[in-house]
Amino acid sequence: MINKRLEGYHLVLASASPRRQYLLKELGLDFEICTTSVKEEYPAGLAPQEIAIYLAELKAASFDTARMNQKAILIAADTIVVLGSEILGKPANHDQAVVMLKKLSGNKHDVITAVCLKSRKKKKTFHVQSTVYFKELSLEEIEYYIRNFQPFDKAGGYGVQEWIGYIGISKIEGSFFNIMGLPVKELYEELLTF
Repeated sequence: MINKRLEGYHLVLASASPRRQYLLKELGLDFEICTTSVKEEYPAGLAPQEIAIYLAELKAASFDTARMNQKAILIAADTIVVLGSEILGKPANHDQAVVMLKKLSGNKHDVITAVCLKSRKKKKTFHVQSTVYFKELSLEEIEYYIRNFQPFDKAGGYGVQEWIGYIGISKIEGSFFNIMGLPVKELYEELLTF
């Protein structure tokens, strides 16, 4: 464990996302992966950050923390992509991915990740927002990306760390890692105080 204040704690990542697992590993933290299946639905009328928070807390609530080790900390997260007033989820197929990327092309959008930390005794939820600016993407670029990278497990239909990010993103305001799915700097700081 990289930081003495985290020694002795058992971190549990409630995510099957390879990107979240990679980022947590790169933080130098030891953790276990534990997932449950949660239907990602939320009540109507929530603001975008409230949606991300609601879904992160919903994922955390699917674990029985009362049965967890005294020193266990559960980490649950949810990332949403917001274009204007529209929430772009994960595309179900090729055609949906094309539609999403056409919408993002030449526009700016926000990426919000909420993280819920939960132990047997307490819970803390925080969120981070970043803004992404895409150049105008050609249909050829969109088709190439979808064919080669199959972005069907990613909110908004793209991964910032993949080819489309290299050629398509002109500017980012805020945390790059947040756009990848886990705001690692903020997570690290929150874990130290949690």
